[in-house]
Amino acid sequence: MSSDYSARHLSVLEGLEAVRKRPGMYIGTTDSRGLMHCLWEIIDNSVDEALGGFGSRIEVILYPDDSVEVRDNGRGIPVDVEPKTGLTGVEVVMTKLHAGGKFGGGSYAASGGLHGVGASVVNALSERLDVWVDRGGETHHMAFRRGEPGYFADPAAGPTPQAEFSPFVTGSKLETTGKVAKARTGTRTRYWADRQIFNKSASFSFEDLLTRARQTAFLVPGLELVVRDERNPLEPSEQTFRFEGGAKDFVDFVAPDAAVTATWELRGEATYTETVPVLKANGHLESEEVERNCVVDVALRWGKGYDNEVRSFVNIISTPKGGTHQAGFEQGLVKAMRKVIETNARRLKLTGKDGAERIEKDDIMAGLTAVVTVRIPEPQFEGQTKEVLGTTPVRAIVSKVVETELGAIMSSSKRDDKTQATIVMEKIVAEMRARVAARKQKEISRRKNALETSSLPAKLADCRSNDVESSELFIVEGDSALGTAKLARRSDFQALLPIRGKILNVQKASVTDMLHNAECASIIQVLGAGSGRTFDLEQARYGKIILMTDADVDGAHIRTLLLTLFFRYMRPMVDAGRVYAAVPPLHRVEVMGSARREREYIYTYSEKELQETLRDLKRAGRRYKEDIQRYKGLGEMDADQLAETTMDPEHRTLRRITAADAQAAERVFELLMGNDVGPRRDFIVAGAADLDHSRIDA
Repeated sequence: MSSDYSARHLSVLEGLEAVRKRPGMYIGTTDSRGLMHCLWEIIDNSVDEALGGFGSRIEVILYPDDSVEVRDNGRGIPVDVEPKTGLTGVEVVMTKLHAGGKFGGGSYAASGGLHGVGASVVNALSERLDVWVDRGGETHHMAFRRGEPGYFADPAAGPTPQAEFSPFVTGSKLETTGKVAKARTGTRTRYWADRQIFNKSASFSFEDLLTRARQTAFLVPGLELVVRDERNPLEPSEQTFRFEGGAKDFVDFVAPDAAVTATWELRGEATYTETVPVLKANGHLESEEVERNCVVDVALRWGKGYDNEVRSFVNIISTPKGGTHQAGFEQGLVKAMRKVIETNARRLKLTGKDGAERIEKDDIMAGLTAVVTVRIPEPQFEGQTKEVLGTTPVRAIVSKVVETELGAIMSSSKRDDKTQATIVMEKIVAEMRARVAARKQKEISRRKNALETSSLPAKLADCRSNDVESSELFIVEGDSALGTAKLARRSDFQALLPIRGKILNVQKASVTDMLHNAECASIIQVLGAGSGRTFDLEQARYGKIILMTDADVDGAHIRTLLLTLFFRYMRPMVDAGRVYAAVPPLHRVEVMGSARREREYIYTYSEKELQETLRDLKRAGRRYKEDIQRYKGLGEMDADQLAETTMDPEHRTLRRITAADAQAAERVFELLMGNDVGPRRDFIVAGAADLDHSRIDA
């Protein structure tokens, strides 16, 4: 590197050269995410037209030649000459950075576009881009190669980026290619992403496109979006989205659990002022204090679970990292709920120790699904990728709307509103109590050492090892099995916790009922990692949780109840693959000895396996005792038998419980253990013919 450094070493990148040199500044990455971001920029331009009331339909088509086309029936890009540059509106929008109709000129009251670089950036990063505009009874066309306008000598087969390209030399021209009805307007944009910029493996995701189209259709009621994938000509795929309910329908769609309240809509608007540079008629920017209008639309509801789902949008642009509008929503939510709960403290029995506890945001957010949308002119985003809203006054406006509107619903005298308000308040108070209880459990559930006494349940037979990875907790059915298991276990790393009969069905019960249930509380306390949203996998006291129940229908029922508890309140244990079911044998066959062979015991785990084993013994000419032992419960086994078959790591079989498909697992648990009896009855009736009656001990 030379020590000589002067002005001649400086580079000035003009126009679209800067975009091609540093694409990450404008689209984030050059992998599939960046490729999809370019598509969002073109789609959002069409959505802005619909948002302003000028369009009702958008089509997105993925072609086999790696190109994509976006069509709309909006007003169409202006085709007349822009006086400052002397270029047509189409060329200005497609080739000039920071140019467009979204700088406060009155074209859009609210839009997703902010910086005026979206279409021009896509053009700069495209090997070829074509735009057709229907306007004034004519179809206008212009083509670009890597941002430069010109002509492509396309073959008869259709447009291709490989066609010979001739750039304009003396002046660019917007070509008129046909006639259309005067009432017909709109824009069609087709482009081929430049593989000199994007990774070779980058591709358009049809699933992501469907998700974005569905989301947009929810947020712009009445807008029809058609998404078509023609990349496989033999199996083209097409989906159409159109919704009339807006954010309310969106909440019902994204909610992860069953509802306990109706979906409430909170709407309002207010004005604020901000000092911004304003483009004057003479073409100069002058700072001026302007009044803005902020429209707030929030839809929310509470569900049975404790996971929350909050999605925020500004002018239909998703803000996955939140911003001032989401902060205002949470602030207003907390204020409203604290106020109404304090007013109803006596009815909610918030007295004594509970009264000293303060409702926290996490208590309120548990089980909440919400869609927060605001519409403001010229929003201040943090960066071109628009993931965080930075407009400061929006926070106070959203907070005020949520606090006022939600407070009115929670204090309403209408019967339905009062009933649902009571359900929500009881749920929030229960979450607060669960959080407090979990905190106390964590404090008292540390593994005992020589300097402290254990306050764990007396019926726990703990192990000696402090190594979490190697330790195992057996949850056994009944005290009779506990006695045998104590003799069969290896006390250095195997702990035992007996439960009495069938525990509470937590799929139906509330959090409070679950914590008050002695068996559920003991399991949570012994595990020492909390429950629900406060569960901390790192604090778990055992590496494996093994459910050891009898090999009969009652044992299967108890195992299902236990799995329901783990799935709903200690889900990370299941996701981490640390919950197992023991597999005890059903039969023991005593094979007679001979002069050459010693007496032998064979364990079988199903009726079919037993019959096959007996058939093999007869074929081999070996004799066995006809009185085959059938184990109806773990308590019928001797300690050495239980150790050999079910507890000894060297010989046992464990069945790992997984939840690879969480949604399917959730549906199964709700079907088998939930409040809705009808579907469960249908399931039982449908499967009755397949039931092996010999498996029922009766």
